[in-house]
Formats: sequence, C-alpha cells, structure tokens
Amino acid sequence: MFCNQCGTTLQPDYNLCPKCGAPSRTFGPMIVQRQDRLERHLRTLGTLWIIVGVLFLIPAAILLTLGSTVHFVLRGEPFVRFFGPLVLAMIGSSLLILAAGGICVGWGLMQRQSWARVAAIVLGILALFHPPIGSALGIYTLWVLLADDAGGQYERLAKAA
Repeated sequence: MFCNQCGTTLQPDYNLCPKCGAPSRTFGPMIVQRQDRLERHLRTLGTLWIIVGVLFLIPAAILLTLGSTVHFVLRGEPFVRFFGPLVLAMIGSSLLILAAGGICVGWGLMQRQSWARVAAIVLGILALFHPPIGSALGIYTLWVLLADDAGGQYERLAKAA
C-alpha cells in the first residue's frame, strides 16, 4: 500500500503514514501516475504520420513509373516528349521525399527523438495547406506539440528514452 499524499510505501497495519503523518483513510492500494497530454498523444501522432507517409508512397510510385514510361506513349512534339516525363518524375520525387519525411517523423516521435518535435512542427505547418487530411493532421500536430510547456515535456521524454 502507498500513502496517497506522499507516496511512501506502507505496511497494512499502519494507521498513520510514517513520513507525512496522513491518517489511514487516505491510504490506497497504489498511486497511479497520470500521463501528460503530450505523452498520451505522441504514439497516435507518430502512427498518423507514418500512415500518411505510406499513403504518399502510392502516388509517388505511380508518378515515377509514369514518368519513366510515358515517353513511349507520347507522340508528336519533342517539347512534350521531353518535359512530360520530366514533370511527372519531379512531382513523383517530391512526393517520395514527403513520404520519407512523414515516415521518419512518425518513427522519431514514437521513439521520442529530440529532432522529431521540430521536424513534425515544420511538416505540420506544411500539411495545413493540403486539405482535408493534411489540414487535419497539421492541426492535430500543432495542437499536440505546441501546447503550453510541450517543448519542456518533450525534452524530458526524449532524455528519458
């Protein structure tokens, strides 16, 4: 048993806590440590970033594949035959970079890496401009990571991990 006021371990026959003097009615079976809001939401936030990263891999793979094969289909003007695949490859590559960033940030948040909070805030701000799912994820990211004392709490969690 533990004292609910100071947390001292107690024998079942104690009437008063030997450390703080609290009466026996305040004794409970144990003290449950409450998780902070940040700690409760980090795993969910990391999982969502990984899911979004994996979802970005699908159009990235499609666009990269199209970019490498579309020049066989395009007939006609050389300008279109050259820049069509190039534009598709650039868009696919940028989506691939975003997907890798989302997966890395999600993993970093779940592992409580010190760099992951800042990277997630930057990606969260960028995600605000991609409605509806990106905006929702961006708002959730900023709500979790920019709350009062979230920086200090995250640093403590990162040092403990």
